[in-house]
Amino acid sequence: MSTTASHQAERLRRPSELRSLELGGTKVTYVPDGAVQLAPRGWLPDTSEDVWATHPGYLDDAGYLVAGIGGLLVEAEGRALLIDAGFGPRSLPAQPDGPIGATYGGALLENLARLGHRPADIEAVAFTHLHIDHLGWAAHRAPGADRPAFTGADYLVAEPEWTQRDLLAAHGTSPETLAALEPQVRTVTDGQEIFPGVRVRFLLGHTPGHTAYVVSGGGRRLIAFGDAMHSPIQISHPGWSAWSDHDSAQSADFRRQLVAELQEPDTIGFGVHFADVVFGRVRPGDDGPTWHPVDA
Repeated sequence: MSTTASHQAERLRRPSELRSLELGGTKVTYVPDGAVQLAPRGWLPDTSEDVWATHPGYLDDAGYLVAGIGGLLVEAEGRALLIDAGFGPRSLPAQPDGPIGATYGGALLENLARLGHRPADIEAVAFTHLHIDHLGWAAHRAPGADRPAFTGADYLVAEPEWTQRDLLAAHGTSPETLAALEPQVRTVTDGQEIFPGVRVRFLLGHTPGHTAYVVSGGGRRLIAFGDAMHSPIQISHPGWSAWSDHDSAQSADFRRQLVAELQEPDTIGFGVHFADVVFGRVRPGDDGPTWHPVDA
């Protein structure tokens, strides 16, 4: 294995650090909060033992897919938007024989501070969906406070996601959490511009109103696709849906469209759970489309 290939394989086995890209006058930065281990056969039930035997580089020493948890900071015109809010200051043990291993969060506010931002600087938090590993600091109390960190921000949620929010209880989003968010929730529609150069793109299936955000600037665009995919291996196999997908057939249909769109010129993807290769381009490969990390 070449030094470059070895380094890339190492990155698939660890959560991402802070990473930034410039899109003209817009800066996008992955802001880590924590990570979760995903059991490969449990999380992607359409896969087989043979798949993982031939792709061991995607798995950590304990045999899990490594998925980072965090948010995407978008800065433009002196303003700041956060897409997703991590898991928050807590941890959960692995589920015995379940699809999810150990999960932890808590670093997002510290990492925002490293970037020169306080929670009060964030004018809005735009959610890809309302699962608990994306609500994080929008629902949990900030250290030393009796309120969540982003109480001054609008919470932007796709209209079908909010309308059908009762369906999310099956994946751990409690009615109490949703009630706490509600005073700040502003629903958004497909195609709506929510921030300079940032538009809503419905990407349904993972949840009833799962949403991507398209960030444009400098002749390039970035598609922050949330949980439409959880691992770069799905780029080559978009038919593989996740255990947690609300509608696996619908999610696979949208995923195929997404993989095709990510191959278009001047298009970059952002996979929030993509280990330490969160930014990338999709290019043809021997086994179909493949994910190529982008670091600048």
